Amino acid sequence: MQAVIIGATNMLFTLIAMAVIDKLGRKQLLLIGSVGMCACLLGVATTLQAHTNMQTLLWYLVAYIGFFAFSQGAVIWVYISEVFPTTVRSRGQSLGCSTHWIMNALISGTFPMVAQASGAMPFFFFAAMMLVQFLVVFFVFPETKGVSLEDMEKKLQKSAA
Repeated sequence: MQAVIIGATNMLFTLIAMAVIDKLGRKQLLLIGSVGMCACLLGVATTLQAHTNMQTLLWYLVAYIGFFAFSQGAVIWVYISEVFPTTVRSRGQSLGCSTHWIMNALISGTFPMVAQASGAMPFFFFAAMMLVQFLVVFFVFPETKGVSLEDMEKKLQKSAA
């Protein structure tokens, strides 16, 4: 039943993200997701560390999946197709996708061993990474909502100069 709840949450929040991504913008979704995922990861970490309220773990994880699907899960694929200049777009998207999946495999492959050895610490670490993500998105990422690919290319060239 837990797998069904998590899968349904993922699908529901992906659909919601698809419905609002052009209204709210990519950056806004990423910021909301960063805050939500950070809060959920802190909830998991403190629950595991204190060994109390263990029944809340599933709900923290379900909420995390919801925030992830609403933000990173939906936005990253749109965003990487919009921020690379036309001349290198295909290579940029390939790099973005490859990096995403390599890091996904690395984290998935090592997480069980790290979590077993260090308990709640990986959850605290990833919560901190969500704070870093929030700051990077807020201060560095340009909003691509409503900006043509050509205008985005010009905007990024100006900021790089």
